[in-house]
Amino acid sequence: MYDGIRHDWRWDGTDDRSLYLARLVQELKLSPTPVVDQLAGDEEACLRACEVLELLALAGSGEAREGLRAYVREGEHWIGVLESVSACWPPDWWEDLGDVARARISAAAELPWCREPWTRFGIEVQSPLFVPRPSLAQLSTAELLALLAGDRTEDGTKFDALRALSGREPTEGLIPLVPSLGTQDGRRPLPLLRRAVERLSELAVPAAHGWARDDRPWLAQLGADVVADHPGPEALQGLVEELAAQWAARTWCGPDRTARRLARFGPDAADAVPYLRRFWLRTPHSYERASYLEALAAIDGDGLDYVYTESLWDCEETARLIGIASAPACPETLGRVTVLRDDPMETPEVRAAARARLVAPTGPRPS
Repeated sequence: MYDGIRHDWRWDGTDDRSLYLARLVQELKLSPTPVVDQLAGDEEACLRACEVLELLALAGSGEAREGLRAYVREGEHWIGVLESVSACWPPDWWEDLGDVARARISAAAELPWCREPWTRFGIEVQSPLFVPRPSLAQLSTAELLALLAGDRTEDGTKFDALRALSGREPTEGLIPLVPSLGTQDGRRPLPLLRRAVERLSELAVPAAHGWARDDRPWLAQLGADVVADHPGPEALQGLVEELAAQWAARTWCGPDRTARRLARFGPDAADAVPYLRRFWLRTPHSYERASYLEALAAIDGDGLDYVYTESLWDCEETARLIGIASAPACPETLGRVTVLRDDPMETPEVRAAARARLVAPTGPRPS
């Protein structure tokens, strides 16, 4: 168990592990002392230990909490640790370390980049202070589209307009503007544009065929992805073969996108089910499991109760959310959902979903 924290065994750095490992330490009633000792390692090992310890502290471990506070006072990589705990812990657990921070920061080789907790302590940071722009949320959809269409509208304002649109129903009025929404250097789309186009779903497909032939690489790629994400019936066999080839080659990066495309065919994609099950069982990319499970539910939902139940223990938040929504109502699963609802280490989204499930314990089932 301790070795699993000491060494980063993840296939990909985006996979979640800290909450899973912290729960194992807690449920096995292991001492946090070896994890506190790991803080004395190199920076990567120190921060892995920090992520586990800050969660154990939230669950009530005084040793974990005091171990991190002591490290801030004396440890080598104390800046990263203080930034991490300030983002995770309530302020009254770390605000009193301001004097320590001010004394130690003067000896640091570089000023920190993050604002928190440094500006709260009156410590200068390298990055300029963020000056919030006026919110565009009060504008109508038509006014937001006019800003996006304006030749003189700055990229920052266009980004804010896209962000405001993301909280509203998708609008077809965005489609003709997409080719003009690249960055000024013409090398990439504006932030949030891809997400806005994905929300348009099938509405964007006709225009995407034209984008895919554009000379600008970013627009051609965006168009090709939209077309590929909404395949016609003629693409089904090719997608099944693509998934089979990915399994044969043990291609661990990317089959989740193939799975999402297959999910659109529903029961017609039954030939993909064996490969989806294998990927769900074997992928080293834990963050991809949710895509395989969602595809299985869309194509053939029979026999997935054990998968939904197992997902309640998954290290990935998305998988736990699926398990909460779809696991069968029985003492084992409802007991686990209760644990997730009451776990101070758990994410707010999972706790909220668990509360909602327990109000109606039968839960929504996949169609």
